[in-house]
Amino acid sequence: MPPKFDPSQVVEVYVRVTGGEVGAASSLAPKIGPLGLSPKKIGEDIAKETAKDWKGLRVTVKLTVQNRQAKVEVVPSAAALVIKALKEPERDRKKTKNIKHSGNISLDDVIEIARIMKPRSMAKELAGTVKEILGTCVSVGCTVDGKTPKDLQNEIDEGEVEIPED
Repeated sequence: MPPKFDPSQVVEVYVRVTGGEVGAASSLAPKIGPLGLSPKKIGEDIAKETAKDWKGLRVTVKLTVQNRQAKVEVVPSAAALVIKALKEPERDRKKTKNIKHSGNISLDDVIEIARIMKPRSMAKELAGTVKEILGTCVSVGCTVDGKTPKDLQNEIDEGEVEIPED
């Protein structure tokens, strides 16, 4: 039998949810039920926290649980940040499926996203993180400054495009 849970210790739980929607309590229950929390209430807290900025996007949420109180914090992925930078209108994910994100973002947006993702990146320099974000742009299907992200990656490699470090 597992040891009894001490409510005073801090526990972090990561959950992947669609922003602004109350997820199924059944998917939350196995993760937060043993901590003595109500999955339905936590689902509502997550929906409230993600509703304004991340509506309709799949984001990872970090729940920090201490003394049976949960703090909700959004941990955005690179793809979620890129899609958010595209400023597309919100869509109903039940009706529109397999959407192509064919928009265009600026290199400044990519650098800004790279600064946010830098602590979680394995790259030594910001230029490496920018190239990671450009790779995400390829998979999302958008262009950067009207060019394909792969061309921009090559230009960074050849030194044609400078990425400021600070």
